[in-house]
Amino acid sequence: MAIPILLIAGHLGAGKTTLINRLLQEADGKRIAAIVNDFGAIDIDAALLQSSSEGLVSLKNGCICCSLQGDLLRTLASVVRRDPAPDAIVIETSGISDPAEIIRSLLDPVIFKAAALETVLTLVDGLRASEDAELWDDPLWLSQVRSADVLLVTKADLAGSQATERLISQLERRFFPKPVFVLQGELPMELMFGHGPGDQRTLPPPRPTSPATFETVSWTAPRPLSLVKFQAALNLMSQKLLRAKGVVRFAEQQSQPLLFQLVGSRATLIPSPIPPGDGLAAAIVLIGRKEVADLGDITALLNEAVLP
Repeated sequence: MAIPILLIAGHLGAGKTTLINRLLQEADGKRIAAIVNDFGAIDIDAALLQSSSEGLVSLKNGCICCSLQGDLLRTLASVVRRDPAPDAIVIETSGISDPAEIIRSLLDPVIFKAAALETVLTLVDGLRASEDAELWDDPLWLSQVRSADVLLVTKADLAGSQATERLISQLERRFFPKPVFVLQGELPMELMFGHGPGDQRTLPPPRPTSPATFETVSWTAPRPLSLVKFQAALNLMSQKLLRAKGVVRFAEQQSQPLLFQLVGSRATLIPSPIPPGDGLAAAIVLIGRKEVADLGDITALLNEAVLP
């Protein structure tokens, strides 16, 4: 299976490096490889540090952190070849760069087979976005936001609760249907890394300060699906789900199982190296916000897509 990539974008000072620090230290059993621009800004607890050399930090929890030297794709290739291979790769974009070009590169079919872009997460500086009206007309900032699958508001404590609520409403209106979250308390791992069939990592219960309660449903089918009817279910999924991931066989091409992924409003179907599972033609995990998504409506549409 391809190694999933989380691409983190956002303006300078939005909190990208702080988030990556937390991801590395709260990896929850995942071996994460982080590719960052400013290697010196990574602040790793000495108790977690295993070894350090030029361009690489190795942690006792199996994570590594690499500095981005030269070509991103060359650095990515060296990370993919590591033994053992990482469970996930996090790439930090420069705060002054447009992530659209990086996304196009990562979607190259050859690269996608080894390391698949799974989530584009853009951090929005809650304080600046609340106070700087000119930011909303900044072409670079707009491209960073529009390139995202998920928006994560940072510095909410500095902006204040009322300003943060107004900002979230404004982001949701202008960039619908992108899901918007506030970074506080527990990291929303469900948004960052896929949780699909065969993934043994259990989702931890949200802490009281978590910005949302996630609902996860596993859906399976014993017979292949109609692609046309699946697309009808996909329309509803893209409006109500945060993400979905699974392996599906379609009646139109039963010999080749396809890996299905949905993050925000972006969906992909690519050939899967593994089948859905013993006796199954489809196995999909659906993740939504409990207060927003009625997963029953989605599973009903998926049931209608199964061939009789």
